[in-house]
Amino acid sequence: MPEAPLSPGPALRRLRKREGLTQAAMAQRLGISPSYLALLERNQRPVSARVLVELVDQFEFDPLHLREAESIGGVQGLARRLADERFSDLGIDRDEAVEFLSAAPQAAAAFARLFDQAGEQGSGATPGRSLPLDGLRQEVERWRNHFADLDLAAEELADEMRLSRADIATALTDRLRERHQLTLRVLPQNVMPGLARRLDLHARQVQLSEMLDPAARQFEMALQLVELEKGDELTSVAKGARVDDETVRVLFRRHLADYFADALIMPYGRFLRACEATSYDFAILQRRFGVGVEQLARRLTTLQRMGQRGLPFFMAKVDRAGQFSARLVGASGTTLLDSPFGCPLWHVHHAFERPLSWWPQAVMQEEGGSAGPHWITFSHAARSAGEPGTGEYAIVLGIEARFGETLAPARALSLDPASATPIGPGCARCHRTSCTQRSLPPAGATLAMDRTTRPLTPYLLSDPGSDVR
Repeated sequence: MPEAPLSPGPALRRLRKREGLTQAAMAQRLGISPSYLALLERNQRPVSARVLVELVDQFEFDPLHLREAESIGGVQGLARRLADERFSDLGIDRDEAVEFLSAAPQAAAAFARLFDQAGEQGSGATPGRSLPLDGLRQEVERWRNHFADLDLAAEELADEMRLSRADIATALTDRLRERHQLTLRVLPQNVMPGLARRLDLHARQVQLSEMLDPAARQFEMALQLVELEKGDELTSVAKGARVDDETVRVLFRRHLADYFADALIMPYGRFLRACEATSYDFAILQRRFGVGVEQLARRLTTLQRMGQRGLPFFMAKVDRAGQFSARLVGASGTTLLDSPFGCPLWHVHHAFERPLSWWPQAVMQEEGGSAGPHWITFSHAARSAGEPGTGEYAIVLGIEARFGETLAPARALSLDPASATPIGPGCARCHRTSCTQRSLPPAGATLAMDRTTRPLTPYLLSDPGSDVR
C-alpha cells in the first residue's frame, strides 16, 4: 500500500515565518522559484528530495515535522475521532478528514487533543481522561503497528537460533536451557490457577499451564525468551512513546513484547515469502509456523517494511457480546473498528458456528450516510486457555476488496461491490433507514410519529433520504 503523501505546506509556512523571511527570500536560499515555494506551502506540489536536503542544510529543519500528522494517528486517527456519534449528523466522510489534516495539521492536532481530553462519549472515560486502552490504541496507530527495529532484531535472533528448522519449540527450549539455564516444565491447572506462564528462578524453570495448546506454549516460550534477552530494548522503545499515562506505557511495552515474540516465531522475510507463495492461505501459514489464529492475525497487520511490503490487513478480536477487546488497524486505513459496537449485518459471530474454518464476507461500509469502502473480512473462532467453555472470541482479519484476487481464502467470494453486504458503524452512528436489524435510531435523527402506519423497521425516520440500501 503506498505511503501517505507528505503535506509540507503548513510546516514550511511556519518555518518561513519563524525565520522572518518572505517567500522570495526563502525560495532564493532553497534554490527554487517563489512560485514553486508558494505551491509547496499550499500543498499543491510534493516536497522533492533536493528541496528537503536544502531545508536541512539551510535551516536545520527536522524532516519529522513533515510527518507531524502521525502524532494523532494520521488520517485514520482523525477519521476515528470525527466518526464519534456526537458528529454523526454532520456526515463527515474520510475525504473531508484527509482535507482537514492536509490543509491544517496543527488545527487537526488541536481538535484531536481536545477530543481525547474530553473523553469519548460512551467509552466510560471521565472528562479530561481517556481510558488506557484508548491511549494504547492511539500509540500503536501512530506506528501503524510496524516496528522496524524490533522486526530486524527478531530476524537476527531467529537466524542465530536457526529457527528456520521445522521444530521451533525445540530451538526455544534449547536456547532457554543453554543460554539461561532454565528448563521447561508443564504443570497441572490446579498448580497454576489463572496463569499461563510463570518464571521460577529458584527452581530455574519456565513453568507453563497444561491448558495451553502447542501453539500457545510455543508463544509463551518465545515471550519469556524475549523478556530475558530483549527486555531493555523493549523498555527503551516504550519510553519514547508519546503518552503521559504510565499505565498506557506499561500496556504499550506489553504490546511490544508480544510483537517481538510473534516476529521471532514468524521472521519477517521468511513469513512474507510464505504469504506470497501460498497466496496468504491462512490455514497453511498456521501449520507452517505452528501458530494460533490470533497470533497469525496479529502478524499479518505488521507487514510494512520499506521495499518489502505485504498486504495491508487489519485485525480485531470480538467476544460473543460484540465487544472489541483488540483492534489493530495496521496500514489498512480502515474505520470499521472505530465504533465500540459492530454492525449486526457484519457476520463476525458466524465464526462460532464453524469453529474450525474461516468465515469470509464481503462488506460495503457506510461512510457519512453513503456507500463507502469495500472490504473482505474473514472470521475464525478462538478460545483462551482456561476452563472449557470460557474465553470464546472471534478473530477477524480484513482487507480492501481490491486485493481479493490475490488471496486464497477469498477465491470463492464474489468481489462485485453490488453483492457486498452493506454495513454501518453501529446503529447509533448508522443512517441506513431501512435496516430491519436496527436496535437504536441514529443519533440526532428525528423519529416520525405516524399512528396510521407501522413500518417493518424498528424506527421510522422523518427523513429517509439518507438511505443507501
